[in-house]
Amino acid sequence: MGIVRKKFRIRQISLSALEEQWQRDATAAAITAARGVVQMDAPIPPGTPVGRLSDVEWGWILTAMLFAWINKRAQQAAAEQLDSEQLIRLTMLDPEPWDGGAVAAILPDLADACAEIVDWSKPLAQWPRDAVIEFLLKAMPLIRKAMTARDLSDKGITRKSSADVIARQANAAAGGPLMTPDEFNDEVGL
Repeated sequence: MGIVRKKFRIRQISLSALEEQWQRDATAAAITAARGVVQMDAPIPPGTPVGRLSDVEWGWILTAMLFAWINKRAQQAAAEQLDSEQLIRLTMLDPEPWDGGAVAAILPDLADACAEIVDWSKPLAQWPRDAVIEFLLKAMPLIRKAMTARDLSDKGITRKSSADVIARQANAAAGGPLMTPDEFNDEVGL
């Protein structure tokens, strides 16, 4: 009788599998944080009916979840040496919430640009084909412009800008206040 040996092939883990694990970890952290707000010695006692939560209590839950999720994504960015701003924006949702916000921002301009093209009293399915095409062609540059403005903004989710962070750290290291040089020029209102 011989010995039967199974051959195992070691495969490389896919990037999507790693990303999915980070997303699961971020979601688990968010859920744990929400549960931390609902405990005996926490702001919301356990067993509180969801329908009775105040806006402030919902804010506590949401804030705990959001901060825990961002914390885990920032941890991923540090571990993988990635840009934390970009990584926090990646949610693996389609469409990304960031895209929805950019599109929502252009709606008034899109309505103005398409006022003569589209009969707003009709549902989309009743618009002529040419009107739908022209509508989409008007929407594309507006959306592209809004997304570019959003992506090139120096105001991020986790920091204002790296120059501000460096300036604040340098001031603090020298024993000064956590202010950037341009903040010293603000006028004092009397």
